[in-house]
Amino acid sequence: MEASPDLSAKRAALDAALRAAGRVLIAFSGGVDSSYLAYAAHRLLGEDALAVTAESPSYPASHRSMAERVVREFAIPHRFVATRELSNPNYRVNAPDRCYHCKSELFEVLGSLRDEMGFDAVAYGVNVDDTGDFRPGHRAADERGVLSPFLDAELDKAEIRQLSREAGLPTAELPASACLSSRLPYGTEVTPERLLQVERGEERLRALGFRQVRLRHHGPMARIEIATDELARALAPEMARAILSAIKPLGFRWVSLDLEGYRTGSLNEVLDISSGLRADS
Repeated sequence: MEASPDLSAKRAALDAALRAAGRVLIAFSGGVDSSYLAYAAHRLLGEDALAVTAESPSYPASHRSMAERVVREFAIPHRFVATRELSNPNYRVNAPDRCYHCKSELFEVLGSLRDEMGFDAVAYGVNVDDTGDFRPGHRAADERGVLSPFLDAELDKAEIRQLSREAGLPTAELPASACLSSRLPYGTEVTPERLLQVERGEERLRALGFRQVRLRHHGPMARIEIATDELARALAPEMARAILSAIKPLGFRWVSLDLEGYRTGSLNEVLDISSGLRADS
């Protein structure tokens, strides 16, 4: 499908924002948004754009595999760096501002790499749709002068997917995703062991054929969110038994299926967004 005139104009605005950035590091996770941003920056800037992937226990192996595939297939300059957000007690305590501490660590590491390598800027793939939920990580980006080219171009998620299809990126149809720590309710300490339980559980659910899943870690209980169009299959008695057999051995006493299905930010439902927390998003 050919881009609409409006989308073509937004793509031109994105190109202009990237050209103005100079030599730029792209925070690159291997997801839909960061993959297109890395692709677009490389197409425009060549060696003056470097995709950088941060690795930590909160970064799933499946994301790393996709990141490696994208940079390999599109010859995008790339490197991995280590982040140590789990060494920060303000991150581990898992308060509602956890993402602020995670992104602060990420952008500190990328900022140091930018200065070391003589780049001009750091950019990340926040888009227009991301401004509608409680996302403290955006504040960390603003504080450190991190660029947000998709916001400059007023691009939303659906438009980024369309541009990704046109580019032939394998990420175009990827389900929405987030770091593994987002599966732990606020107040539940973030530990490598819990993150590994979540990662393995979601891998096993995908191995059962489910596409859009979340395993929310509630201590001894795993609360599973599955896309509403896949719920009927999950509720079939034989599949329910298969889910139990896959998840309980990971260390959970109970396994529940959330009848509301998958939705982004479900753990934010406990927050009073109207109280002003949205100002951090």
